[in-house]
Amino acid sequence: MTPAEIAAWVNDAKQGMENALRAKPLDICEQYEKQLKELQEAYGEAMLELRARKKLASLLGEDDR
Repeated sequence: MTPAEIAAWVNDAKQGMENALRAKPLDICEQYEKQLKELQEAYGEAMLELRARKKLASLLGEDDR
C-alpha cells in the first residue's frame, strides 16, 4: 500500500463520519414515526382481514371451534 492509498481511505472515512453526523435527530424521528404509522396501518388491515375471514367461515359453517 502506498501512503496515498491510506490517505484516501482516511479521507473517505472522515467524509463518511461527517455525513453520519449531519443526520438531524428530527429527521430520524420523523422517519421512525412514518414507519410506525405504516406498520400500525398494516396491522389494522391484517386484523380486519382476519375478522372478515373468521366471519365468513362462521357464516359458511366452517368454524374450527
